[in-house]
Amino acid sequence: MTGTLVIAIVLVIFILVVIFKTAIVVPQQSAYVMERLGSYRATLGAGFHLLIPFFDQITYRHSLKEVAYDIPEQICITKDNVQVGVDGVLYLKIVDPKLASYGISDYLFGLSQLAQTTLRSEIGKIDLDRTFEERSHINSSVVAELDKASEPWGVKVLRYEIKNITPPHDVLSAMEKQMRAEREKRAAILTSEGERDSKINHAEGEKQRVIKESEANKTLQINEAQGQAEAILAVANATADGIRSVATAINASGGFEAMQLRVAEQYIGEFGNLAKASTSMIIPSNMTDIASVVATATEVIKRKG
Repeated sequence: MTGTLVIAIVLVIFILVVIFKTAIVVPQQSAYVMERLGSYRATLGAGFHLLIPFFDQITYRHSLKEVAYDIPEQICITKDNVQVGVDGVLYLKIVDPKLASYGISDYLFGLSQLAQTTLRSEIGKIDLDRTFEERSHINSSVVAELDKASEPWGVKVLRYEIKNITPPHDVLSAMEKQMRAEREKRAAILTSEGERDSKINHAEGEKQRVIKESEANKTLQINEAQGQAEAILAVANATADGIRSVATAINASGGFEAMQLRVAEQYIGEFGNLAKASTSMIIPSNMTDIASVVATATEVIKRKG
């Protein structure tokens, strides 16, 4: 009875081992490399598979998902001989499980080393100031080199991204001073340009003000001259009209006698004013002969007429 139980247990264990060696389930986005008696037989995709016990075995298990692999920080020397620490992230996926199994013993290690050497080469081609600007170009160059090298390994390099570029502390301090000087320079330039524009605008405004004032003065002088000319013309016309009226009145009936009377009145009035204005004066010998004075004025008027 005991021997039978032992045999049964051994048989169950054997059956379990056979099932374990025979039936296998491959998960989604995975690929298993199967060998038969030590040589490559097939690549098993997702699903259920049956193996020949003790002949077939799964040697490699690969994930077909995209993998992000960290590239450790390394010291690179730029074109202007500055040491910078650079690290990055490498994105890749297996496209041929067979080549990934037999093309290289450790494709992750190989790609990591190749990424570091290619990165050092690319950093050495540019100056420190341009390393921050040329990150996209550096990433593209690293991907191109890795993709060519990884093709026989059945691996596709999708992209490479630089995470950090770390210059030495003294270089960082110098770069900060340089950037501060550049900002101060731009601020000074903008301030001077603003002052220049302000002065130009002020001068232009002063110029326009002077022009407007000169035009106003010109218009004022023209208007004043025209007003004076019109006033002189009006006085002259009024004087001429008055003279014509006096001449007409003299030539009219009784006008000559009225003129003589007017002359005598003005003579007497002006003589009286002269006597009021001064305490002493020289009187002509014929001053009392008003008739002779009137006669003299009348003779003059006749000559003018």
